[in-house]
Amino acid sequence: MEKKYLGIGGEVLAYLDEGAGEPILLLHGNMSSSLHFEPLIQRLQSRWRCVAPDLRGFGDSTYRQRFDSLDELAEDVSLFMDRLGIRSAFVVGWSTGGGIGLKLAAMHPEKVKRLFCIEGAGHRGYPIFEKDAALQSTGRPYESKLQMSGDPLQVAPMLRIFGSKDTAAMTAIWDATIYPAKKPSPEQSARWIAETLKQRNLLDVDWALATLNMSEDPGAYGPGDGSIGKVRCPVALTSGQLDMVVPEAMVLDNLRALGDRGTLLRYENCGHSPLADCPDRLSADIEQFFSA
Repeated sequence: MEKKYLGIGGEVLAYLDEGAGEPILLLHGNMSSSLHFEPLIQRLQSRWRCVAPDLRGFGDSTYRQRFDSLDELAEDVSLFMDRLGIRSAFVVGWSTGGGIGLKLAAMHPEKVKRLFCIEGAGHRGYPIFEKDAALQSTGRPYESKLQMSGDPLQVAPMLRIFGSKDTAAMTAIWDATIYPAKKPSPEQSARWIAETLKQRNLLDVDWALATLNMSEDPGAYGPGDGSIGKVRCPVALTSGQLDMVVPEAMVLDNLRALGDRGTLLRYENCGHSPLADCPDRLSADIEQFFSA
């Protein structure tokens, strides 16, 4: 699979565009890129047109302008669709990409036919709190990105790994947290880790996830914007039994907020990456949901 490139305003997004048929837009998560969707694209491209961008600051896309919210990445996706002439699409979002998919569906409901969230981010965000001397959470939110950059447990160590392009450390993190059920081949792992280490926007993503709140209720980082109520399309939500990143409680909270628009799919013996753990079932579920 070879990436193409497309300008959207001040940025240039790299993307994969494989297959033919109705378009499926694939939005990757944090610490990943379009290439992490290879197992899905290989299974779907005979029937669907699979379009997967590297989001701003990820993979081979540019990072000329920093961002503070998932709204900005969702707007990038909207502009990307416009440039490709895709008026509406079925959307798949993995992890943070699920949160971006929810934002896209709320901001541009006419562009999202159905949304399939693979271990998707919670609509109330993923707060990061200050730590005490024992590295325990104090429950106090950070006041700025600069302050959050010094978080000794969740942020600063990862910034060092990205800064030094530490392949061994990043591989160990993925093996321990993303692949508790089934690990990819060494060759595939090396390919995906190389893509992961291209990321330049980790602090922006961490801040955007911490401050995300699509609910009606106030959260640790401020009031909710109520935008989850603007999501009108059907949404499928997967929950991996072994997911160490997005707990089932977060998925169930999304399900409650979506009401009769939401459908829950539980995956046994599966972690944060059904793409690696059970790609056959995942692709079949996506096809069934999008064909309904």
